[in-house]
Parts: sequence; C-alpha cells; structure tokens
Amino acid sequence: MLLIMALVAAWPLGRTFLLSLTDARFGAPEDWRFVGLQNYLALWQDDRWWSAVRVTIVFAMVSVVIETALGLAIALVLNARMHGRGMLRAAMLIPWAIPVVVSARMWAWMLNDLNGIINAALQWLGLISAPVAWLADPVMSMVAIIAVDVWKTTPFMVLLSLAALQSIPEEIKEAAVIDGAGPIRAFVLITLPIIAPALIVAVLFRLLDALRVFDVVYVLMGSASATATMSIYARQNLIEFQDAGYGSAAAVCLFLVVAIMAAIVVTAARLDLDVRREVG
Repeated sequence: MLLIMALVAAWPLGRTFLLSLTDARFGAPEDWRFVGLQNYLALWQDDRWWSAVRVTIVFAMVSVVIETALGLAIALVLNARMHGRGMLRAAMLIPWAIPVVVSARMWAWMLNDLNGIINAALQWLGLISAPVAWLADPVMSMVAIIAVDVWKTTPFMVLLSLAALQSIPEEIKEAAVIDGAGPIRAFVLITLPIIAPALIVAVLFRLLDALRVFDVVYVLMGSASATATMSIYARQNLIEFQDAGYGSAAAVCLFLVVAIMAAIVVTAARLDLDVRREVG
C-alpha cells in the first residue's frame, strides 16, 4: 500500500516540486535551467496569484459553511418520521449524482442573461425588471459559482449528517424528553456533541475539495481573472502559457495551502475532542 501511495502521490508531487525549481517550458526540454526559488519569489510578487488565493479561500469558506448548515438542517428534517421520507432521501441525492461538468454546464445555460430560465423566472415573479448578466459581473459571478457548488454538494453533507443522526441511540433521545429538554436544547446539548466528529470529517472533506476546486469554476467562467482559483491559475500557466516551472510552483503552493488548512481543521478537531473527554 505504501508503495502504491508513493507511485500515485509522492512521485508526481516530487516531480512537480523539482520542476518548480527550474525555468522549464513545454516544447523546449533542452533549455531547462535550475533557478532555485526564483519561481516562488515571482509567485509571491504576483498580484494575480494572490487574487486567486483570495478567491479560493472566499469560495471555500462561504460554500462549506452554507453547505454544512443546509446539510444539517435538511438531515434533521429527513431524520424525522414522516410519509415519503425514502423518496425525499433519494431525490436529495440527484444533484450529487450528476457529474460536475454536466451540472455546471446546465447551470451556465440557466444563468444565461438572454435565454436563461433564472432571469425569466425572476422577471415573471417581478423580482427583477431586466435580465441580469450573472456571469459577467465579478461579484454576481462569484455568487453564481457558490450557488452552483452549494446545489451540487449539499447532498453530500446531508448524507453524512443523516448517517450521524441515525447513529444516536433512541434511549438518549427518550431520556432527553423525560428530563424536559426542548427540541432546541436537546439539539445543542445532546445531538450536536454526538454528531460533531462526523460533521468535522464531512467539513474536512468538503474543505479540501473546495480549496482544490477547478471544474465548476472553469466550466462557468473559464480562466477569467476575477474568479480564477489557485487550480485554474496553475493550469493556465502550465497549459496555456506552457510555463512548466512557474505553473509547477503554483501547484506546489496550492498543495501547501490545502495541507495547512487540513492541518488546522484536524488540530482543532483533536483539541475539541480532548476537551470533550476531559469534561466527560
């Protein structure tokens, strides 16, 4: 297993790091030179890179928070005893089952300012007086990208939250009712602490995916600088500009950002669990 991991993960990462220390360009392998940290220094001074970092972090934080809140709320509803619960659970998985490229293209058509159904529906409801160019304005395009990602990946949070809720023993719920705890108090003091480890895992997975986001942004906006994420910036330098050294440096920095954010979440989760054990 370690050998397989080394082949599929460690070797490509190491190769990327070695390329980032050169001025390599695709198509001219004989002209590669070792330049040390020059690409990283140029990246540090590149305003477009820092714009990509800012866009990625804003996208990740906002989308993950909304998805977690919505996912937990919907899971609470689906966990209740009611008719048609199985149908609702199946329906919730449809957005998640659709491939990202397909769902992003579908939303791009719906958000079209001239023929999109979103503008038509909002005008019919009287909420807007003229079509909105959702994907032309930097702010509105960011809102649209987050909305599409929330629609696509909230079912993932619902699924994990629902599994955690169903693992709570009925005896604990009955004891809370007997002790007179209301729904809100029971959720805050009993349900939430029990499902917290599962929620932390779900948030960690979604955060890692959001920081590495590429497909949904690229399908909706291409390489537009206003909404370019770190992945799109690295891809643009590697593929469009053929700058393997600089693009590899961007890819390595993306890996470091993701690793740091993952370490922060894991450390915070461990501290929280340690506190809970001490209190318990």
